[in-house]
Amino acid sequence: MKGGRVVGFGDYRGTREYDLSGTYVVPGLIDAHVHIESSLLAPAEYARLVLAHGTTTVIADPHEIANVCGAPGIDYMLAEGARTPLDILVMLPSCVPATPFDAGGAVLTAADLARFRGREGVVGLAEVMNVPGVLFGDEDLRAKVDLFEVIDGHAPFLSGKDLNAYIYAGVQSDHECTTLPEAREKLLRGMYVMIREGSTERNLRDLLPLVDACTAPRCCFATDDRHADMLAGEGHIDDCVRKAVAGGLEVEQALRMATLSAAGRFGLHDRGALAPGRLADFCVVDDPDRFRVLKTFKRGAEVIDAGYRRPACPAAPMHARVPEPGDIRITGRGEARVIGIVPGQITTRDMRCSVDAAGIPDLGRDILKAVVTDRYRASGSGVGLVHGFHLQEGAIAGSVSHDSHNIVAVGAGDADIVRAVAEVVRLGGGLAVVSNGDVTALPLECAGLMSALPYGEVVQRLAALEEHARRLGAIENPFMYLSFLALTVIPEVRVTERGVFDVGAFTDVPLFEE
Repeated sequence: MKGGRVVGFGDYRGTREYDLSGTYVVPGLIDAHVHIESSLLAPAEYARLVLAHGTTTVIADPHEIANVCGAPGIDYMLAEGARTPLDILVMLPSCVPATPFDAGGAVLTAADLARFRGREGVVGLAEVMNVPGVLFGDEDLRAKVDLFEVIDGHAPFLSGKDLNAYIYAGVQSDHECTTLPEAREKLLRGMYVMIREGSTERNLRDLLPLVDACTAPRCCFATDDRHADMLAGEGHIDDCVRKAVAGGLEVEQALRMATLSAAGRFGLHDRGALAPGRLADFCVVDDPDRFRVLKTFKRGAEVIDAGYRRPACPAAPMHARVPEPGDIRITGRGEARVIGIVPGQITTRDMRCSVDAAGIPDLGRDILKAVVTDRYRASGSGVGLVHGFHLQEGAIAGSVSHDSHNIVAVGAGDADIVRAVAEVVRLGGGLAVVSNGDVTALPLECAGLMSALPYGEVVQRLAALEEHARRLGAIENPFMYLSFLALTVIPEVRVTERGVFDVGAFTDVPLFEE
């Protein structure tokens, strides 16, 4: 190695030499699609954690912080990313807000994104999630697509002629496949398929049969949304490699997906392989099957953990009006639209249940109230019903609520829901569990999305939140499911600060069928 690049293989003499006898050297791992904010860590702390797991490049979409802070949020992520050896390459958020119905902290037009074009570290346009906007020719969205050559998609369940039109518009990849037939259809129409394995979105096992020697160049791994505790406990892209090999995939194909395939998808021809002239990004592993990372090298230098440095935190709006119990009261009876949580997925089911509002919470049928409170304009709170959280008492709330990042809460009683929302507001953003007189919380000082704490302390606090929620009967990873309750671009039904939203009909709907 010389100047951060690979010179070649053979009998060279080095000014510094490493004895790696008995180990294996593989190219640095690449995450093809991730929201760093979803780790709950500031970029430098995120980098400390994933570099130790052999990741040397991530393709990051900062649309979470962009929805809160606008263009300054993108500037923040680029600046913070420059402080770390990890290559954080940015795909600019295409849909801020996610849909014309959503009202977050900012609106980014094509003109706003144009000033980032050509900036170092910016590689393309991130997940185009406003599928109706693509299909019906939204002019500003078209202008955004025209700015870039590399365009990522976001089109769960899209099929047939609509899928053809979506791809024809310029979209090249998708990371939202949850079934093998869906992934095969998209692959056969020329898309890159990113096989996702996050904290909630666990699609690797179901999609693994898609990959073989012919398709591996068009497939890569993505974590999308992976909390710090999962990164610390299970790993990052190294975890994807281990799971793929354990699932029967040849190790060479798994490694290709984690390196060369991802590099090729984004035109990063300076990495992804150990070859003369390419970046000397690699990791040292004990065994290809176990795939435990022993060392990571970035541009020829061994990565040595420099330790924690407190990050800068951008100012973020928190103008929420904490609801009174009367503000979130529902009335009526009849056939209600209930959001059904799907374990291991971020999709939901549109359940229709006979409900009497006076009987909510219905702990026997696990039907609880879900509340979304506007954090930006103090416009109030929307209320829906949800099945699958299993809470028997207390409430949970958080300011991480894709994509608008209002405050979202679920609880077994109105008073506890109000207390949980109030705690998040008091923190200026964070996650909270409340029950009786107990409160467990994690402050998220950076835009209400990321903690300023060291990753080890964030992991500890997440464990405390999880344990408190578990004592109340909650599903595993309740905050990750909570964070997607208001995501209006993922089927089938959601809740926003306005109330219930039907994703298929793409419109607000009443809680009770009329």
